[in-house]
Amino acid sequence: MFSLRVDDEIELGLLEDRHARPLFELMEQSREHLRAWLPTLGNLKSVAEVESFIKEALQRFANHNGFQVGIWYRGELAGIIGYKYWDWTAGQTELAYLLGQKYTGRGIMTRAAYQLVEYAFNDLGLNRVEIRCATGNATSRAVPERLGFTREVILRQVFRKYDQLLDLAVYGMLAGDWQRPEAGEQ
Repeated sequence: MFSLRVDDEIELGLLEDRHARPLFELMEQSREHLRAWLPTLGNLKSVAEVESFIKEALQRFANHNGFQVGIWYRGELAGIIGYKYWDWTAGQTELAYLLGQKYTGRGIMTRAAYQLVEYAFNDLGLNRVEIRCATGNATSRAVPERLGFTREVILRQVFRKYDQLLDLAVYGMLAGDWQRPEAGEQ
C-alpha cells in the first residue's frame, strides 16, 4: 500500500474500500462547495458509487497508471489528490484534487500537492507535472501558483460546468525547473 507523510498534520494514503463511507460523508458535507467547480461530483450519490470510484482508482494504481490518495489532516479525511495518469513514454502526469469545505484556508492542498510533485520527480522519475483548473476557480489556481508552476495556456471552452463551457488554465512544472519553495511559502 502507498502512504506518504507530508508533515506533522498531513498524511497521504491510498484510498481503499473501507474509506468509501468517510469519503461519501465528506462529499455530502461539502457538496454545494464542491459542486461549484466539480459538477460530476453530483454523479456520486451513494456509498456504492464512491466504492466504484475507489475500485477504479485502485485498478489504475495496479496498472501503473496513476492513483488517488486520501488526504488525512490530523487523522480526519479532508480530501483527495492524485495523479490522473502516468505517461511513462513522455514522462508526465496530471494532478487533480478536491478538499472538503471545512478544511480550506489551512494550506492543506498546497502541502499535499507539493509532496506529490516531489514524489513525481524524485521517486517516479517523471519530467513534467501538469495541473488544470477552471479559470474562474481562484482557490484551485492558487495551488500551482504557490508552488511556482508556469501558467502555460488557456484552453477555451473545454470544461463543462452544467450548461456552460468554461476555459481551463493549464499549469506545468518540469523536473529541471522544480525548486523547493522556501520555508513558509507553502
